[in-house]
Amino acid sequence: MGLAMVDAISSVREKTRTEVNMRVGIHSGTVLGGVLGQKNWQYDVWSTDVTLANKMEASGIPGRVHISQSTHNCLNGEFELEPGDGGKRSEYLQDRGIQTYLVVVPKPPPGKGGINGVKLSLASSNGNSPLLINTTEHNGSVHTTCTSPDDPEELDTRVVNPSFPNPRRRLRLRDLSERVVDSEQNQQELNQLLDAALLERENVQATKGRCTNRLSMRFTVPELESRFSVEREKQSGAAISCSCVVLAFSFLVQLSIDPGLWINYITFVIGEILLLILTVLSLAAIFPRMFPEKLVVFSTWIDRTRWARNTCAVTSALIVTLAHTADMLVCLHSYQSPPDRNLNLSLSHSSCVKDPKYYSYISVLALIGTTMLVQASHMVKASLMLVIGGTYSLLSLVGWRDIFEDYDRERFQHLQSLVIPSCYLTVATIFVMILSFYCFTRHVEKLARTLFLWKVDVHEQKERVYEMRRRNEALVTNMLPEHVARHFLGSKKRDEELYSQSYDEIGVMFASIPNFSDFYTEESINNGGIECLRFLNEIISDFDGLLDEPQFRNITKIKTIGSTYMAASGLIPDPSPNYNSTGKREVGPCARERWQHLAELADFALAMKVTLMNINYQSFNNFMLRIGMNKGGVLAGVIGARKPHYDIWGNTVNVASRMESTGQLGNIQVVEETYLVLKDYGFRFVRRGPIYVKGKGELVTYLMKGREKLGSFINTSSVTLPHQVVDTA
Repeated sequence: MGLAMVDAISSVREKTRTEVNMRVGIHSGTVLGGVLGQKNWQYDVWSTDVTLANKMEASGIPGRVHISQSTHNCLNGEFELEPGDGGKRSEYLQDRGIQTYLVVVPKPPPGKGGINGVKLSLASSNGNSPLLINTTEHNGSVHTTCTSPDDPEELDTRVVNPSFPNPRRRLRLRDLSERVVDSEQNQQELNQLLDAALLERENVQATKGRCTNRLSMRFTVPELESRFSVEREKQSGAAISCSCVVLAFSFLVQLSIDPGLWINYITFVIGEILLLILTVLSLAAIFPRMFPEKLVVFSTWIDRTRWARNTCAVTSALIVTLAHTADMLVCLHSYQSPPDRNLNLSLSHSSCVKDPKYYSYISVLALIGTTMLVQASHMVKASLMLVIGGTYSLLSLVGWRDIFEDYDRERFQHLQSLVIPSCYLTVATIFVMILSFYCFTRHVEKLARTLFLWKVDVHEQKERVYEMRRRNEALVTNMLPEHVARHFLGSKKRDEELYSQSYDEIGVMFASIPNFSDFYTEESINNGGIECLRFLNEIISDFDGLLDEPQFRNITKIKTIGSTYMAASGLIPDPSPNYNSTGKREVGPCARERWQHLAELADFALAMKVTLMNINYQSFNNFMLRIGMNKGGVLAGVIGARKPHYDIWGNTVNVASRMESTGQLGNIQVVEETYLVLKDYGFRFVRRGPIYVKGKGELVTYLMKGREKLGSFINTSSVTLPHQVVDTA
């Protein structure tokens, strides 16, 4: 991989015509891996072997892979090596007597470039470089432009071997979707995946189906049964209205048989009134705007109370049954058997007995009305149907027996001995219909319970998806700053976009604990160094806890590098910057507001010193911070195709890092430009003088000693922070 990275850098150098190169250092040993702190989590490794690997890189040669003796022993002669002489370039390696080697770059076969014939390029795997979001407004004000390479050669260049990931592969958060698209799965494979998913779902439902009683179909889990029982039936009003229709058709049938039967009119009117009342009670909850509020409340209570719903259902079925029974009893009372059984049945005073089978058809109508009561369980419906069937059967076999015998004698005079009596056929028909309707209602309830299980399953899946999304958002927000996380979590973001923003007025801080390296040991008493890292985690977590304070709301933690804490201020885009009529940003009094975040960063640095002092007091240690600060412009963005990381780059960051590395233990060092801004906010400094800074020459620096009380300064609160103790130094 190191060889491939060096080759990738060479491709960058050729295409961009810039003198950029890379050193690669490799060492083999033991590490401790983990995550430190409470904010901006990042996985990292620690150990003396990690430090040694860092020194291998620092003492390496540009364009070469520099390895230690330990790595040489692990390679078993697989690569051609030559002496590295790392001790001549690093006192750390020389003091420890570590022998180093350089890996000889293998020559590619003729006609092929790259490492082992693999040609690397700047283009992404699909031949197109990722689009770059570039903002150049002050302090990250959003102004987006997208750029892409115009070189046809670069567009046509592809990565041949996926083992070497492209150095500028576009960032994608939906890796699973990308794999499905890029793998070019055909429709048949996709259908197989869908079939497997559906089969798994059916198996889950079948498993849930075993949690019901086979006879009653009730859920064995009481909580599930209670939830099902309060499930609102939106069709309950329509179901009871079906009983009104059944009673109306029963009235029409009886009216066609015997128009002069007075009881038929009475039962119809009374029955319809009662059924209409029940219908209104059910419909009020469905159409609340059409009925009084109290009626709606009562109707809602009926819908949500299982026994009340069943009572309404039983009442509607009994009304139809009683109306029909009353008609049959009055018809039986008016019936007179002819003195001579051979006479015609028309001699009877009542014409309703001329065709008694019609009353069995009316009973079937009553059974149909019972099956339509969707708010009742199939057991309640079965009980009602048995009551209805038993009532009609009792009347047919006992009260109407003579009527059926006279009817059979008239219709089947010559075949009477061979014909089954009509009363028995009527009863058999009713019970066959009861059995059929019971199977139907049981099937309907089974579907209703299955649908309920699906609803429960969907609800639980939604809850899991919501919880997973909430955790993912929390995780992304804890890995990236909030405004950057919103960009990647937004639905309008294109997957191929990289995040980048330019800032002109930013504060950068590096805070390290130099004497932590003396504290860190990998002896058994410290569990191989774990206890030391546990203590470092406590320190960094306390620093992260300071960021939750309101006065530090404009400060963003960038990362931790070992025991070094990096933070910046002013990275959060200003939603409402102040501009004058000419379009330029206001100066003068507003300049103090522009650099308020830098003053907050300085307060944060002083608060970190107080926090570490408290930790030392509780743990009997003597850790001290060495802090460097700077202000200026930076470029911020998210880099990496895997494990994306938010970082900032620029000369401002480099100078802040040098201020920390060249600073004094227990002090905060700044350059003169930062000093001139912060002194107006009441911070007190001591001039250190010119010091040599690598790559920058001599710079005049100042050491921050504290801050006066905040109440006397413009645009600041009167709250006294812990570090506002006047330092006489």
